[in-house]
Amino acid sequence: MRHHRSAELFERAKRVLAGGVSSQFRSHDHPHPMFYESGRGSRITDVDGNTFLDFTLSQGPLILGHSRPEVVEAVARATASGQIFAGQHLAEVELAETVGRLVPCADLVRFSLSGSEAVHAAIRAARVHTGRERFLKFEGHYHGWFDNVAVSVSAPSADALGSRLRPRPLPWTEGRPISSDAEVTTACWNDLDAVERALASDPDGIAAVITEPVMCNSGCILPAKGFLEGLRSLCSFYGALLIFDEVITGFRLGMAGAQGHFGVVPDLATFGKAMANGFPISALAGRADVMTHVAEGRALHAGTMNTSNPTVAAAAATLAILETERVHEHLYLLGAELMEGLRRVSMEAGQPLRVEGPGPMFHAGFTAAERIRDYRDTLSYDTARYGRFVAGMHRRGIRLIGRGLWYLSAAHTTDDVDTALAAAAEALLEI
Repeated sequence: MRHHRSAELFERAKRVLAGGVSSQFRSHDHPHPMFYESGRGSRITDVDGNTFLDFTLSQGPLILGHSRPEVVEAVARATASGQIFAGQHLAEVELAETVGRLVPCADLVRFSLSGSEAVHAAIRAARVHTGRERFLKFEGHYHGWFDNVAVSVSAPSADALGSRLRPRPLPWTEGRPISSDAEVTTACWNDLDAVERALASDPDGIAAVITEPVMCNSGCILPAKGFLEGLRSLCSFYGALLIFDEVITGFRLGMAGAQGHFGVVPDLATFGKAMANGFPISALAGRADVMTHVAEGRALHAGTMNTSNPTVAAAAATLAILETERVHEHLYLLGAELMEGLRRVSMEAGQPLRVEGPGPMFHAGFTAAERIRDYRDTLSYDTARYGRFVAGMHRRGIRLIGRGLWYLSAAHTTDDVDTALAAAAEALLEI
């Protein structure tokens, strides 16, 4: 494949865009930040005319695939009637009613544009409700890029995080005030004893425990048996709120999200990504007594661009399709087929490729470790080898996320799985 035009545009972009990109994560694309011109179904085409089978899906939002006609048409109709009113409209009420009907914790809802904003609002509401300031997050979990949550997202080594018994917050970025460290306690995921130690040692200080219910952003690790239930019990006992960050799992694991999938109901939850098949909308949903603080303005939430006509229409159309079609059954079946196929071809190639996750999304990476339970375990993955695998797949027309996360969509087919596995077999032998 040739990428001359894309490379030229990247050089041009660097003269006007900081780093040539509008999100830092895009700077890690292979072989350089790529430029695309169209996407249809499970395929995406770059400016040089190369078409890729896409398991990136714009980092997860495109649960129906690229340019799903019903969503595009709904957005066009809504936009024709007006773009944004700085006032209420019927469609956002109907969307909130749908979310409330589907999501177990959603007594009341507020909409924003991004997952980072929804998480910020959730932590603020938890502080108002409890009168406490600190929150507990888990190492390797991603809850957006704002200062207070930009901690212990990644690390050069386990030593940098301190001991498992006494982990220390590790800043994820420069420019973050040192005072942000005072807001957060960190712990290893899937370790209930660590959570109880933290809550017991600071019973009047921790307002909330926030978690990805599946550790999607680092290894796509499932919760250990009883872990989420244990978090629910500990938070209730110590008076802290339980927040599920369902920006990835929401509407991807099922219509009720991870809380429906695992049968554990948090106090607050955040949603985004798959909710509108790529259009910018997020949601904070939660218990009425907690969301009342948002309703009455004590936990201030605002946003000029919130609930624009196009974004609400996209979300409504996406959720309607997910409800009426058997999309999730398709995602689980296809995901299982692809995961098992990757395990098979890696074994045949003599490569230690570990594949794990629920199916609608999963992680692949090279490690000899027999067990991956938390972020520290994921540091055993050979990222350089996986980088060579991603490059080999790219040359064969398969687009992957460099950190190992794969996404499936309603547009993917069994033929797409066969194509990906054939490419993977070759790429694994090549490296």
